[in-house]
Amino acid sequence: MKKQANDCLPNSTTEPTWFKAYRQQALQASATLAQPIFERIDYHRWPLALQQFDQATSSLEDTAISPDLYQDNTFVWTNKHTQWCQLAPKWQAQGVIMCDWHTALTKYADLIQKYYGKTVKWDENQLTAQHAAWMQGGLFIYVPRNVQVTEPLVSYLVQNARTTADFVPHVLLVAAENSSLTYLENLQTIGSKEATANIIVEVVARPGSHVNFASSDRLGQNTTAYLNRRATVERDARIDWSMGMMNDGNTVGDFDSDLVGNGAHAEVKIVAMTSAKQVQGIDSRVTNKAPNTIGHILQHGVILGKSQLIFNGIGHILHGAKGADAQQESRVLMLSKQGRGDANPILLIDDNDVTAGHAASVGRIDEEQMYYLMSRGLSKELAERLVIRGFLGPVLNKIPDKHTLTTLEKVCEQKLIEGQKNA
Repeated sequence: MKKQANDCLPNSTTEPTWFKAYRQQALQASATLAQPIFERIDYHRWPLALQQFDQATSSLEDTAISPDLYQDNTFVWTNKHTQWCQLAPKWQAQGVIMCDWHTALTKYADLIQKYYGKTVKWDENQLTAQHAAWMQGGLFIYVPRNVQVTEPLVSYLVQNARTTADFVPHVLLVAAENSSLTYLENLQTIGSKEATANIIVEVVARPGSHVNFASSDRLGQNTTAYLNRRATVERDARIDWSMGMMNDGNTVGDFDSDLVGNGAHAEVKIVAMTSAKQVQGIDSRVTNKAPNTIGHILQHGVILGKSQLIFNGIGHILHGAKGADAQQESRVLMLSKQGRGDANPILLIDDNDVTAGHAASVGRIDEEQMYYLMSRGLSKELAERLVIRGFLGPVLNKIPDKHTLTTLEKVCEQKLIEGQKNA
């Protein structure tokens, strides 16, 4: 198969006039807008301001991307360049769209204008405005009405940190009425230069649709990242989030699901691991805006070394959302006495006749479990890994897609082994 490549530069002369105006408006406002506030996540001194560094060439040879990624239903993007984009002919025949941002603005401008920036608005805060102004490109997926995509659509968003450059991709995923798909997103870093990542994903689940969104995040140790994923879920639609936060650098995860239609449903499952001296703050919110909506959050995390992991779980039932259900569970396991963990449950209830609940815990590894395993001849490192697998199991075992589950298990194991070596 032949490699396909496109350049997507900020403020490109090929962009439509309305999009250039959108960028300019966001750029002007970014200087005055405030940064977002997340409970107990102290990130404001981090270097998250985009510097518009533009040195990364991101060629396929520079980033050494495996040729094994050249498959159907796969998208590969490095900084400003689309390295590969191939959708199987049978899905193209049914009207499914999977393309880079440059193609989307050129061929599908009507869809972009209708959905882009509606779920994550550029003027929400300084970080969303900077993203809108300096977004480098990314991915657009559209599944037409009544189409069931039975094969996963996979993306690899690869940061080239061999040279100094910001990393600012945008993903827009739209599932039309009564459609369904599984999307697996992989975030990776090649190289070790200090860099800033500002990544936004917008998901629109139209009435009756089902989106299974899974991600495996492994950005580099010297990458400071703001990662915003948000869904608008309409009547009787559903989104299943399955996210593995295995980044090695300081990261803010800003994850929201807005349940705007009667019967909308969101299931949020997150596993996270921190090591060395990094900080990961994960703010997961489900807002029940309509009656009979369901929002569940399940977060389990592991702390190694001197790192910090903060879980905020926020369930908000608005006035008028009668019959809504908001549940959350956040648990943190600490393998180090020098680490810091925080599980912060927040329930905001603005109406009656609803169901809501939460559970949260931060604790150290069970010494009795360790003693039992080591008494059977296992090393301390292997015993720790077995205990951690059991701890993460309740989240991983609820991931419906086997390919996603296998991917996350491998990433968890790799991160854990590396964290033990560096402890």
